[in-house]
Amino acid sequence: MRLPPQVGALGRLEPEGEVLRIAGSPGERLGELLVAEGDRVVAGQVLARLESYAERLAEREYAAAQLQEARARLQAETRFSQAQIQEARTRLSRLDEPQQMQIRSQEAVVERIRAELADAEANLARFQELWQEGAISQQELDQRRLLVRQRQEDLRAAEATLSQLRLARERDLLNAQAQVQAAEAGLSLAQAQVQLGSLARNLELAEARLERTLIRAPRAGQVLKIHTRPGEVIPAGEGILELGNTDQMMVVAEVYETDILRVRPGQQATISNRALPETLQGRVERVGLQIGKKDVLNTDPAADVDARVVEVYIRLDPESSARVAGLTNLQVNVAIDVEG
Repeated sequence: MRLPPQVGALGRLEPEGEVLRIAGSPGERLGELLVAEGDRVVAGQVLARLESYAERLAEREYAAAQLQEARARLQAETRFSQAQIQEARTRLSRLDEPQQMQIRSQEAVVERIRAELADAEANLARFQELWQEGAISQQELDQRRLLVRQRQEDLRAAEATLSQLRLARERDLLNAQAQVQAAEAGLSLAQAQVQLGSLARNLELAEARLERTLIRAPRAGQVLKIHTRPGEVIPAGEGILELGNTDQMMVVAEVYETDILRVRPGQQATISNRALPETLQGRVERVGLQIGKKDVLNTDPAADVDARVVEVYIRLDPESSARVAGLTNLQVNVAIDVEG
């Protein structure tokens, strides 16, 4: 027996990607609705705010203010510490310069006395030879010896003074360097950095809590129906609104399991309804993988409501899609050309 060239089925219109139910946390109260039915939205657009939005916003602003205040305080403390370091380094430089000048001056004194001592010792040796020859008296020789001892005492005193100056410089340098190191240690501000990190994390948490009070569009589309109004508790089943991509309409046809093996992607389909002045055209895009009960009920009382069907997805052509963009869930009759 020859089979008919078409497979008939009941179907429904729906946006591509199905209709999305946009919901917040069940039991939350809706604070503000920012869209109306028919509005087109883009992905990420805020559609509504929960009643807790104002409270979460205040928490976020407080956390941001705390972080900003801590950053300003850290910057002020850093500038103060840097100024202390510079001041300590300046004191170190001012302290060292005059001490170095004193040391250089005393080194010159020591060198002069050493030269005088060398001359005195040379003269004493020469006078000893003259005394042995009887050319000078014992008194003159003793005077030369006394001059050598005086120069030796002068040298010891000058060298002691030089050592004291050097020790004093080293001691003062160590003290000044300790002040610089203390100022530099204060600049680490490790505790302030830890506090800053903690406040930054608090801000991140506050922003996350605030974001949960914003209901955003998961994708671009059109608002098809609104279920919850401001002040109402969001119902668990319906959510806040329904969103669909009406730029591309699809037909979900319920094909009897006895006919499904004749249906393949790419086949032409004609869609009709008495409310439509003209038929719609489309092509089978994909065939479902599961057999189930009918969702679209026939008005014919003799129809088998328990029949088992497979959902077949039909993409409407651009002209047909535009004509029925506002008719989501409209029941339609589908004829799929399975020959040719």
